[in-house]
Amino acid sequence: MIEVKLHDIGEGMTEGDIISYLVKEGENVSVDQPLVEVQTEKMVAELTSPANGTVKEILIETGKTISVGTTILTIASGQSADPAPAKEEAATIAPAAPPQKSMVMERPKGDPLSNRVKAAPYTRKVARENDVDITLVEGTGRAGRITVEDILRYVDERDNGQAKTAAALVDMPSAEKEAIPQAEQFDTIPFKGRRKQIAMKMSQSLFTIPHVCHYEEVDMTELLNFRKELKYMDENISVAAFFIKALAISLKEYRVFNAKLDEENEVIRLEKSVHMGIAADAEEGLIVPVIRDADKKSLRTIHQEMKELTQKAKENKLTVREITGSTFTISNVGPMGSIGATPIINYPETGLMAFHKTKKMPVVNEHDEIVIRSMMNVTMTFDHRVADGGTAIAFTNRFKSLIENPKKLMLELV
Repeated sequence: MIEVKLHDIGEGMTEGDIISYLVKEGENVSVDQPLVEVQTEKMVAELTSPANGTVKEILIETGKTISVGTTILTIASGQSADPAPAKEEAATIAPAAPPQKSMVMERPKGDPLSNRVKAAPYTRKVARENDVDITLVEGTGRAGRITVEDILRYVDERDNGQAKTAAALVDMPSAEKEAIPQAEQFDTIPFKGRRKQIAMKMSQSLFTIPHVCHYEEVDMTELLNFRKELKYMDENISVAAFFIKALAISLKEYRVFNAKLDEENEVIRLEKSVHMGIAADAEEGLIVPVIRDADKKSLRTIHQEMKELTQKAKENKLTVREITGSTFTISNVGPMGSIGATPIINYPETGLMAFHKTKKMPVVNEHDEIVIRSMMNVTMTFDHRVADGGTAIAFTNRFKSLIENPKKLMLELV
């Protein structure tokens, strides 16, 4: 008997939520066939079968949160992995007139069907957005799979039914209205999946690391002018790409911020490469895709990779490799309007730099003249166990000098 357990599919992962099963008890499966969808801190992942065999028993209900190492289901090995009998397949695909009944189904609690809902991740997303319990929707797709159209049809019938109920209440006598139990005066949202995992990691970071924030102003005028020059040459490089490259250069000089504290062995591990984490605001919560070896890549490559990773983050399509292994993290919140913050470090890293809104303002230059410059606030958060304030200021000043003199930054790339 083979036990399929929840294993660590992401850096530091401790638990996950069972979203749905892609197989049922008694079904023959083959090696690498997807068995179950699991929501981790950062992504929806599929666990696959380690061998050919037959699904013996499903042990965990959908919707349950389990810890790493928990057995999810068992497989009897050595069984045939042939597809289902032909007559069953024929019954699945044979054309038939759809039943003329409501799509709103009432399934009894504990019904094993509720553990075997078939729906794509995007369909589940549509269900969540419309506050639909997907186990109550009848699927019209192949083998009973629930489609987006099924969800929308369910929502339409549900909302129409609510409208009729509301109309009936208008004509109801006052005494009968008062007899109806009043709903609780609050709404709820699930505290599970990525939201719960984010909370756990942020708490771990804040209660483990003594955070210190250093603030600085950076003159963005020359960099913005340089970007305009590049655009004339058909080179559209984002400001964030310059930030990443300038930080990569600075981190090679101030390696203590590209490090992780190993308390157990009483050493500070200085990383040899810069793997830059990019805090991204996705629909399901904060996620940090990683540009690996940022210190070895050109501005053009960094810009392109960052664009691709950000898009994949929005679509929840990042792989495990693309969200693990960062050595330093940035948070570019300026485009959203932030003028300052005290960011929490992406544990177990040593530092994080946040970039805030750039705005034009009067500044006194070295000739005591008042000029208009494009200024940006930055926050450098660091682990005071690993580094001190003086080192953090020197590191930030190095970054600042590269951004304020972008042509000097170009010389550093030679």
